[in-house]
Amino acid sequence: MSTELNTAPPAAAPLPSDEYESVPVPTAARRSLVSVSAVWLGFPMILTCAVFGGLIVYSLGFWRGMLAILLGNLVLMGYVGALSYLAGKTGKSFALIAIDTFGRRGYRLVSGFLATVVIGWFAFQTGLTGSILATSLGWDERLTSLGAGIGYVLVTLLGIRALSAIGVIAAPLYLALGITAVVLALGESSWSSALGYAGAGSALSLGAAVTLVIACFIDSGTMTADFTRWSRNGREGFLAAFSAFPVGNTVALVIGGLIVALGAAANPAADGGNFLSILIDQGGWLVPVAVIFVFVNLGSVCAHCLYNGAVGWSQLTGQRMRALSVVLGVIGVLLAVAGVWSHFETWLNLLGVIVPPIGIVLILDQLVLRHRVARETAWRWEAFAAWAVGAVAALAAHEWAPALSDAIVGMVVGAAVFSALSLRNREAVTA
Repeated sequence: MSTELNTAPPAAAPLPSDEYESVPVPTAARRSLVSVSAVWLGFPMILTCAVFGGLIVYSLGFWRGMLAILLGNLVLMGYVGALSYLAGKTGKSFALIAIDTFGRRGYRLVSGFLATVVIGWFAFQTGLTGSILATSLGWDERLTSLGAGIGYVLVTLLGIRALSAIGVIAAPLYLALGITAVVLALGESSWSSALGYAGAGSALSLGAAVTLVIACFIDSGTMTADFTRWSRNGREGFLAAFSAFPVGNTVALVIGGLIVALGAAANPAADGGNFLSILIDQGGWLVPVAVIFVFVNLGSVCAHCLYNGAVGWSQLTGQRMRALSVVLGVIGVLLAVAGVWSHFETWLNLLGVIVPPIGIVLILDQLVLRHRVARETAWRWEAFAAWAVGAVAALAAHEWAPALSDAIVGMVVGAAVFSALSLRNREAVTA
């Protein structure tokens, strides 16, 4: 009896920089709560949220605006928090989690849809970088967008570590400059004036304002697993998301709302609570700091969106995340430089209305309905039916019931449909 020696070289261990695009993040590679929280905390603390917070307060007045911000963030806390708990528990990316609920082929439609939408947001924010600096300082818009986009792609190539690092910088920088802008605004107004601000009484309802809060981050919020899969367990995954919803997002929106309520916004009807002009108008050292702030601030959201898209398409195509970051980044930068980004906002927000049922179906299927019928299938028709009906309900509410929050309508209807279909399916199998 002879023994044949195995002369094949041992399988190479994953490099420390491996992003684990197509497999669950192993326990040894998981990151601390502080590190993962930094990834999410810096994401919503951006000028875009200051704009939206200002628009909400301009429409509803200070106190009703604060109520809309609170309600929207509570919804995001439950929604993103539950999906983050699932990610921390399993170590799976959004695409891998979606396989269990939408099927081994069906997940491609869901993951491909969201991974494409977030690239639209990358292009939008890259173009916005050039637009803001062109308006504020007279810079060349296209060249600024090009340079910024290249920088944002390079940051994304560094992976999850870069997202954590930029979050550590972006969040305190936003807080410091936002508070500075509020203090400067108080020089021309008072707290009593802000608290008594009645708003312009525009057509934006309380429900629509809540949807605006939700829709701003519902895409990446649904894909939160791409970030929070690095958490050591489900509890830390939830807490990492909690740092953004409600904490970081509320702070970002409230600062924008205060800028409008204090009467310091240059054009609240269009630009909401954008406080950059307040800083630049002071001149001196605040000007270069404001420029750095724009690049770091919008660079944070761009890197996060591009990372989401690259991880999603990595699972779909079998290519590495970094290679896809370059490909998708080039597409996004070209759209930004071409000026196409300016047409994206309404379309992207409308798509945000139909996204919430996706996350609700995942939460119900994998966290709530623990006795679901587990089976290997290419397409899970009940999951797609719930998404479709929930999305149609949300779009119908958007069109014919503007007083309601169409995002919440989509969640509730999608949840009801999926629960009913899952119960019926379980009864049919056990009969």
